[in-house]
Amino acid sequence: MEIRITARRFKPQKDIRDHALASIRKLDKFCDRTARGDIILSFEHTVNSVMCAEINLHIDGTVLTAKDSSEDFKKSIDLAIAKLERRLSKHKTKLRMKNKTKLRRVKEDSISPPDGEEE
Repeated sequence: MEIRITARRFKPQKDIRDHALASIRKLDKFCDRTARGDIILSFEHTVNSVMCAEINLHIDGTVLTAKDSSEDFKKSIDLAIAKLERRLSKHKTKLRMKNKTKLRRVKEDSISPPDGEEE
């Protein structure tokens, strides 16, 4: 998976970058076809120093996004990863259900007699 980290208006420390990379690599177990992951780190309010992490996953033409804010970047990243885990499992379930309905249609078409013929 290709992972890009963007920090807006600051340079992230090495431990924050390592934590972000390790966290997003955990999502590989949910989906094998993840093409690209973008991590955007920023400050929402400079006075109160609310730190925001936004993670975008590009999977087969679908973009899954999670954004979370807290007082610490690591905590924000962990919260956003938790959101993405739920969204990925939901996305995977939707794909499975879609494939099952296609499979059912194909089976029904092969079992039903052609038009004009009756049993």
